[in-house]
Amino acid sequence: MISILVDMNLSPDWIGRLDASGIQARHWTEVGPAGAADSEIMAWAKENGFAVLTHDLDFSAILAATQAIAPSVILLRMQDVFPDSTAQRVIEAIRTLSDALVRGAIVTIGAADSRVRILPLPGA
Repeated sequence: MISILVDMNLSPDWIGRLDASGIQARHWTEVGPAGAADSEIMAWAKENGFAVLTHDLDFSAILAATQAIAPSVILLRMQDVFPDSTAQRVIEAIRTLSDALVRGAIVTIGAADSRVRILPLPGA
């Protein structure tokens, strides 16, 4: 199972939900400065074997631009990104797609479906 780094644009409440489901998680503010650049967050996640849980499209753009194979990114593409209403859906996707996340992937979780793109992204 992959460990999850919750980006600072998401509530720290995600940590308790993920940990309670057996998924190791840390919030960025536990490991780095609140004003950190996305590239710093990505570098930390890669060095420490974490996937990044975010609502920010910039993380996927960084992976595309750099042709990187890590870290994996879990991108929430739904209006409500609070764990009270979406944690179960996110946890199920992480469990189901954990092999892809370990290998390197962008997992996009929407209100109705999820999709996976294996890294590196082709033609980027």
